[in-house]
Parts: sequence; structure tokens; C-alpha cells
Amino acid sequence: MSIFLRIFRRPDYNSEVTQFIEGLKTAKPSLEAEQRASRAIWWDKLVDREAWREWRSARVPQKPYVYQTEGK
Repeated sequence: MSIFLRIFRRPDYNSEVTQFIEGLKTAKPSLEAEQRASRAIWWDKLVDREAWREWRSARVPQKPYVYQTEGK
């Protein structure tokens, strides 16, 4: 490390949030694996592009005022 970087170097700082998360991970080592498993359930999905295209093409355009009846 150069002399200029040593002059301005702050001591190692960890915020309260960082300390909390590190403590949580230490107390429960399986936490990260559980998070990855939960993410896989809800978010990491393969998208069927053909079904998505069909769904989009089947949409009916909404009228400017949805509560207006088809009268006169």
C-alpha cells in the first residue's frame, strides 16, 4: 500500500447492519442455502415463450371508461 493510501485509510468499520447480518449468518449457517432454495421456488423459473406470446396476443384492449355500458 502506498504512503498516500495509508494516510487516508480509515480503521476497519462495520455498520450495525453488517454486524447483525454477520452475526445472523454465524448463528445460522444454513441461512444462505435456505434463501437460495426459497428463491428457486418463487423466482428462478424457465419462461415458456410461446405461452407468453399466446397470452399477450389474447389480450383485449381496455375501453377508456370501463364502467360505461354498451348502450346508445
